Amino acid sequence: MLTDIHPKLPMRDKKITKKFYIEKLGFRQLGDKDYEGYLMIKKDHIEIHFFEFKKLKPRKNYGMVYIRTEAIDTLYQDFLNKGIAIHPNAPLTTQPWGQK
Repeated sequence: MLTDIHPKLPMRDKKITKKFYIEKLGFRQLGDKDYEGYLMIKKDHIEIHFFEFKKLKPRKNYGMVYIRTEAIDTLYQDFLNKGIAIHPNAPLTTQPWGQK
């Protein structure tokens, strides 16, 4: 039986990635050792791992991860209040299939 999945995503700069996820999004760093070029973070039941990929070109990267929440409207407003950049194409809207 599968119980969890932990996405492993590329990051260009560990310091910037760590600061954004911990200070802006409220994640915490996992483990008591700081691995060079690798970052593990957690918030609630979500765990994300990052590996260093300095040549990453975000506009040419098609990778995505959905993180589900029971209170998307609250989370969205929290992000706006913190000045976090959100998807540039539209505000939070309900899609035809019911997802926001």
